[in-house]
Amino acid sequence: MNEASKDISILQNYVVTQEKEVDEALKKQLNKLNRKIIVLDDDPTGIQTVNEVSVYTEWSKESILKGFKEKNNMFFILTNSRALTEAETAAVHKEIAENIVWVSRETGKEFILISRGDSTLRGHFPLETKTLREEIEKNFDIKYSGEIIMPFFKEGGRYTLDNVHYVKYDSSLVPAGETEFSKDKTFGFSSSHLGEWCQEKSNGKNKVQDMVYITLEDLRSHNKDVIIKKLLEVENFDKIIVNAIDYYDVKIFTNCLIDCILEGKEFIYRTAAAFPKIIGGVNHKDLLTRKDIISKDNSNGGIILVGSHVKKTTLQLEYMMNNIQEIEFIEFDVSKVSEEGGLESEVERVLKLLESTVLDGRTVTVYTSRKLLQVETEDKNKILEASVKISNSLVNIIGKLSVRPSFIIAKGGITSSDVGTKALQVKKAKVMGQVKPGIPVWMTGDESKFPEMPYVIFPGNVGETSTLGEIAEMLIEKGEANDDHQ
Repeated sequence: MNEASKDISILQNYVVTQEKEVDEALKKQLNKLNRKIIVLDDDPTGIQTVNEVSVYTEWSKESILKGFKEKNNMFFILTNSRALTEAETAAVHKEIAENIVWVSRETGKEFILISRGDSTLRGHFPLETKTLREEIEKNFDIKYSGEIIMPFFKEGGRYTLDNVHYVKYDSSLVPAGETEFSKDKTFGFSSSHLGEWCQEKSNGKNKVQDMVYITLEDLRSHNKDVIIKKLLEVENFDKIIVNAIDYYDVKIFTNCLIDCILEGKEFIYRTAAAFPKIIGGVNHKDLLTRKDIISKDNSNGGIILVGSHVKKTTLQLEYMMNNIQEIEFIEFDVSKVSEEGGLESEVERVLKLLESTVLDGRTVTVYTSRKLLQVETEDKNKILEASVKISNSLVNIIGKLSVRPSFIIAKGGITSSDVGTKALQVKKAKVMGQVKPGIPVWMTGDESKFPEMPYVIFPGNVGETSTLGEIAEMLIEKGEANDDHQ
């Protein structure tokens, strides 16, 4: 079904009426929820709404046990599965499920499992949640009644209205199936209606008519009995589509959801970044400033790594090139992937330029050629493998870096994940907060290549045209006087 774009003013038709009461009720409900919340993140951008939480970049029993023992009720595990093949993804999720079950038994602590996916609907769905369900039910005394689908993400302009998922472009809401994200060579789709999208991604196994729909009318009328009844009646791992255009909707839904959980109903969740923030009870934190992020002890320049090829990233890169003279730009030639040893020599060329410039105290942007890589194959896995080779080469630049930069910004999900885990060798990071809405900052752990270094994780599909440039400009300012202007 082709859906029409809408003017963003349509969101104003839905009125918030009882915000204080909803917040108070949610706080009481969360206090009743004595569970560890585990968020599996298919790239590092899922932390884009939270602060003061831990992110583990591997999923051994030891790491998961540490997460369970934290005082905080929620932690993230970075799977980076969007960069993996289907077989690799299934194996990773099988191992994670087995280890979570083991730790849950050891600690006697129940858990809630969230599969944090892309707010523009890309990723290994329904493979990931299907694998988690099968492994946990096989090894543990849990029976999952359904799967909750909630891709709403306000900070990125992703809204679900009348069961259709939209992406904000300026003043328009464009159906997700009509956007560039739906044309993804690995994770493409055509449906914008979330019921039809689930049916499409499951190759018809999940039927539109079998799904449960939590409407905005249900939520905004505070029709708690209706919502709870719908959730309690779900069986057979059917999908529950949750409409949302504001955090207010997520809060009302979560209030109802917790009642069902307390009655013994179990769900797995496939959501964007908004839901973990609400069910995790994460407090609001103001945007980070330069003073929060940059150490005065390091006079070297910063590094901005741009790997994402979505249109928004390219526009942000072009804006930065045209408007910020303080930054040096180095193009990484992706066409070298077709030459024997080409990528290796390109890494050495870029690294030499990068190190000398950063040592001079100047910030450098390394970006992949904007021309899309042409791979002569229709095999999705081979296309993905070529992209990963390029990403790995970009990451190797940071891995071989001998100069500590004052900060690193990585643009793009796969790029930022691999820089964090492979190049910076982070095993556990702390989420400091956000530098702009939807753009999180890690503080790297003691075990990493550059301990206690700020690492900005910038999703490819988030922000306005000027956002990357604004962040860079703020971070490269020097001196106390500049800090006072934040």
